[in-house]
Amino acid sequence: MFGLSLNAQTFWTGLVVAIVGFFSSFPIFLQGVEAMGASPAQASSAVMAGSVAMGIAAIFLSLRYKMPASVAWSTPGAALLAVSVPDAAGFAGAVGAFVFAGVLGVVSGFWRPLARLAAAIPAPITMAMLSGVLFSICLVPFRSLAEAPAIAVPIMLTWFVVGQFSRLFAVPASVVALVVLVVLHNDGFPVPPDILTDLVVVMPVFSLSAILSLGLPLFLVTTATQNIPGVSVLKANGYEPPSGSLFATVGVFSILSAPFGAISTCVAAITAAMCCDENAHPDPAQRYMAAVWAGLFYCLFGVLAAGVTFIAGLAPPLAMATLAGVALFNVFANSASVALGNEDTREAAALTFVMTASGVTMLGLGAAVWGLLVGCAVHLIKVKTTRAR
Repeated sequence: MFGLSLNAQTFWTGLVVAIVGFFSSFPIFLQGVEAMGASPAQASSAVMAGSVAMGIAAIFLSLRYKMPASVAWSTPGAALLAVSVPDAAGFAGAVGAFVFAGVLGVVSGFWRPLARLAAAIPAPITMAMLSGVLFSICLVPFRSLAEAPAIAVPIMLTWFVVGQFSRLFAVPASVVALVVLVVLHNDGFPVPPDILTDLVVVMPVFSLSAILSLGLPLFLVTTATQNIPGVSVLKANGYEPPSGSLFATVGVFSILSAPFGAISTCVAAITAAMCCDENAHPDPAQRYMAAVWAGLFYCLFGVLAAGVTFIAGLAPPLAMATLAGVALFNVFANSASVALGNEDTREAAALTFVMTASGVTMLGLGAAVWGLLVGCAVHLIKVKTTRAR
């Protein structure tokens, strides 16, 4: 069942995929868990668990099905958490929501109606919710220009200049700019006290408020913007992915990694496209090894997560928030384009965006949930009105 094919091309593609996948999204992952109340040790554990989970999941799925099944942590989910109100139980309540989202992921793999229900929400409305979540995060770099220009300008300028040549490496290059700022801010390169990362167990606390405000939106945004597009990328490249097995597997890894603080594991789309490309290997049947190598590097990055979070903790004020903002610029632009591109759903999507971006919390439910509810309700009313004419 598990055969290995060694090739330099797949090795280097896997390394690039891992660098892009990890360093383009870890800033918002950190913001997400820290917004939920994670301590520095818990945040390091979360990064390690999330990275190792997506690494092992990618290795298993790619070897099992002989296709480049790239896996990631849920960047949209992390962005959702970064702008959400923490649960009353603190990080333990958020971990309970992570477990719940993972359970829904497993169920969606075995019980297709749940996956179809998530997919039934019109894409413009889902993308409007996502862009509403990202909006406040993407504002931070511009606010930083006024409050801390010496911090914001190098990061934003690096992102923009490198992005003109390679969008994939724009954010990793900005990470390098951040490291330079850390060195200047601390009069030298700080050496982490610990090279290896310790796992910290957080016993989940389950509550209805956390499930509705965090767990359910996390499942929906992960399924709609990561799992389903990830499977679509594989299909578009000539593979026949068993979507149910993929959804269930990443759901299982989400459940297993959640007690260590990790946000949902999911099927990747962008990095899957990189692994499916002919640059990964001339033979499509051998491209799965690129995802395997990427998985191995994800595991390595996870083991060294303590150093990453240590450097991040020493960054000047607003530096990490600025980095997270530029990391999500393109995601925001793409999601907003999809949200407002269709005239039939534009009004519902606009209301979803505004409600989500407002950040309001009512009846224990966060803005993302209300945005989704308002958008779906308006869309259904418009559909029924149109049919009645």
